[in-house]
Amino acid sequence: MRSLFLVVFIFCCNCVYSQALPPIQNFTPLDYNGENQNWGITQGEDGHIYVANNHNLLEYDGVRWNIYKSPNASVFRSIDAKGSLLFTGQYLEFGFWERDDFGNLNYTSISKQLKEPMLEDEEFWNIVTVEDWVLFQSLDRIYSYNIQTKEFEILEAESNKAHIFKVEGTVYFQNQNEGIYRIRNGKPILVVDDSTIKGRGVVGIYKTDDYLTLVLDDAQILHVSEKESVVSSISATNDLKGLNVYCTAQLKDGSLVLGTISKGIFQISSTGQLIRRINQRKGLNNNTVLAVFQDVDDNLWLGLDNGLSIINLNSPFNEYVDNLGRLGLVYTSKSFDNNLYLGTNQGLFVKPENTEDDFKMIAGTDGQVWSLRAIDNILFCGHNKGTFLIENENARLISKLPGTWDMKAINESAEVILQGNYDGLSTLKKENGNWIFGSKISGFDISSRFFEILDDGKILVNHEYKGLYELTVDSTFRKVLHSETHPIMGHGSSILEYQNKLIYASLDAAFRKEEDSLVFKPDTTLIRMLFTEEGGVTSALIPDKKANRFWCFTKKGLTYIVPSAFNSTLKAQTIPIPTFFRKSLGVLGFENLTGIKDEKYLIGISNGYVELDVAKVKESVHRIKINQVSNRLGIEETSRMSLSSTQLLPHNQNSVSFYYAVPQYDKFSEVFYQYRLLGLYDEWSPWGNLPEMSFNNLAYGTYEFQVRAKVGNSISENMASYTFQIERPWYWSRLAIILYFIGLMVVLFGVHRLYKSYYSKKQKRILNIEKKKSKRKKLKAEKELIEVRNDKLKSEIEAKNRELAVATMSMIKKNEFLNAIKHELTKIESTAEIKSVIRTIDKSITNEDDWKFFEKAFNNADKEFLKKIRNIHPALSPNDLKLCAYLRLNLTSKEIAPLLNISVRSVEVKRYRLRKKLDLSHESSLTKYIMEL
Repeated sequence: MRSLFLVVFIFCCNCVYSQALPPIQNFTPLDYNGENQNWGITQGEDGHIYVANNHNLLEYDGVRWNIYKSPNASVFRSIDAKGSLLFTGQYLEFGFWERDDFGNLNYTSISKQLKEPMLEDEEFWNIVTVEDWVLFQSLDRIYSYNIQTKEFEILEAESNKAHIFKVEGTVYFQNQNEGIYRIRNGKPILVVDDSTIKGRGVVGIYKTDDYLTLVLDDAQILHVSEKESVVSSISATNDLKGLNVYCTAQLKDGSLVLGTISKGIFQISSTGQLIRRINQRKGLNNNTVLAVFQDVDDNLWLGLDNGLSIINLNSPFNEYVDNLGRLGLVYTSKSFDNNLYLGTNQGLFVKPENTEDDFKMIAGTDGQVWSLRAIDNILFCGHNKGTFLIENENARLISKLPGTWDMKAINESAEVILQGNYDGLSTLKKENGNWIFGSKISGFDISSRFFEILDDGKILVNHEYKGLYELTVDSTFRKVLHSETHPIMGHGSSILEYQNKLIYASLDAAFRKEEDSLVFKPDTTLIRMLFTEEGGVTSALIPDKKANRFWCFTKKGLTYIVPSAFNSTLKAQTIPIPTFFRKSLGVLGFENLTGIKDEKYLIGISNGYVELDVAKVKESVHRIKINQVSNRLGIEETSRMSLSSTQLLPHNQNSVSFYYAVPQYDKFSEVFYQYRLLGLYDEWSPWGNLPEMSFNNLAYGTYEFQVRAKVGNSISENMASYTFQIERPWYWSRLAIILYFIGLMVVLFGVHRLYKSYYSKKQKRILNIEKKKSKRKKLKAEKELIEVRNDKLKSEIEAKNRELAVATMSMIKKNEFLNAIKHELTKIESTAEIKSVIRTIDKSITNEDDWKFFEKAFNNADKEFLKKIRNIHPALSPNDLKLCAYLRLNLTSKEIAPLLNISVRSVEVKRYRLRKKLDLSHESSLTKYIMEL
């Protein structure tokens, strides 16, 4: 019976174990900026993960790591959370951490409240919280602390390995040489004293039905009945032999996880059956596991000797990662006859399903594999070399026509298979129960990756650059009788038959073929479901006839179309996939997805494959939280702000940064955020993956920052918000505004006065200008009047001068006439009468009345001259003045002589004498001098 049990057990283990593992995320010390070893892990009520990392306490909110130093510079050995408190144990120290209003954790020592001294070199390796009590365990004691009353109780509990266990509200611990104790009412009660466990290390105690399940450090699992004190071993697998178990945890599904020294973790059922084992070769950071913890989302956290690992146990995705690069890029896959086949760019690989065996390349299949199809219960492989028939781990080349894209049975009898090749179409046929190459269909040489066989026997071939071809072939499928090209084409296009209708889709649109016609019309239903604002189709359509659906990769994730449960209308379901997964899908347009069994699918990636379990896809509920708010004090200096109340910031600290996160730890879930700042703008921002936002140089006023998250397709159930206010600057305070108003009034009044004064002055200036203009006009008029008068005077002077000239000429003529008469009389014999006449003539010539008349006329014409020359030359005689007057009139000597009744010679003599009196040089002109006076 024991042998039979072992055989059945090993068979069950092989059946349940799968090479593909749940997604694993690793964090190295460089990632969290801490030390290597991690001794304990817990989760707070805020969803954050806390890690005892040697001399550091680590906090992880799903985005960023925060680090806190040990309060006494010793190593953190244990950690546990209860409510808002986080308890830690170190060397000769234990206490709790509590978050302040600024989001920081602050430490409060509990051990310093002890009245009894600790033992030498005590370290606290475990912490358990039960109701209001917190138990801190060292290798020698258990210190119980009541959170409410601040009371202590101390239990002596010596052990080689400090382990304390909480089982359904009851605390158990092992006294190394005595057995298992249970603490009740603060007192230890021995419950298991069987010799089987004495002297052996118990690393896990769990409840299973009416039994306690004990896990020993050598991986042996025992069932203990407290009532009967019966101990029985239920571990029966060789996989657990030789293990050195350091820590354990019971998962929510009842299975146990054993963390070992140097061999990773083992997940076993409560009966000891192996479910899976994961080590460094399969993705962990390290093989030594120091702590095991399952969070509220069922993720398994491993504290390792070097770093941290997270295993997403409930993820709908499982991964097989080819770290050695043997497989290459997976282009197709198939689960067939209890084997899993992978077609890659390296060749065709196979391994038995549900085993740990490595993939093996099937001999002769090296090169590019394009497709795997099961037809007539036979597996065919479309290859770069042609077509292979696959039998278990053997391959036989049955078609050497290169480049087989795909294969489809022509009719239900599956006696003939149509192949799409690099250079057209060909057939395979079944003869005597064996499949052989049929023939190439002549008359068509276009690459035929996507093709469909219509009900009327015609073949529709799609080429994304050349369009759709409708081919009519003969009954033997050897020759194309007629070919017609349809212009419909598009990048990344493909065709498939779904619900007896032909669907054509590209990366831009989707079309449906009309019945009894080769007319394609836009399919508004598919366009609405597949081509949205947030994303469109990025791959060819992938048929899934078994599940009555078809798939495609979109910018939003992995989408499948299924008919509604109530009618024939179609509906779309989208499974979100992260960016890194999209980038690992390989060559664009060659994405592949294959149904394995039930709701499980295999997706080929560039370094292995991912299994998708659609049954595990579910909407998740998440909450977003603002973890930190800070404002900038300088170029690099920042200050944290309180998270509990509305903050009032000085006007010069108006740059605020917000840090937020959703505490989710699923590798295949991507978080996007959307925010807005009420008071600045009311519209939500576009979705983005940046978990922080900064606003700089905000104006004074009240603001409310709001942020929400989207995990996959689910929007967070809450919206986190933070309200703050920026003070008015002093220059915008109420007093300043009043002063500004008063100042403005003063300025306006001053401006008014200035304007009034300005315009008054301007008016005066204008009046002065007008006065000046008027004065100038008056002066001008007076000047013009004076000029008129001067002109009149000049005219009068000229008239006087003319009169003077006339009078002078008259006097000259008269004197000349008298002299002529006198001259003629002198020729006559002198008589008394003649002499009397001559005397009268002489008297007339020298008549003083004539001179007076001339002098008066001369003074009227040039009244200042005689006065001026008298003043300059007072020695001049009246005769000299007469001569000067005549010279002033520019009279010649000949003209002057008659006036003076002297000869011309005498006039010259007078002129000479006058020159002497005037003291003129010989060179100077007497007439010019007289004229210029």
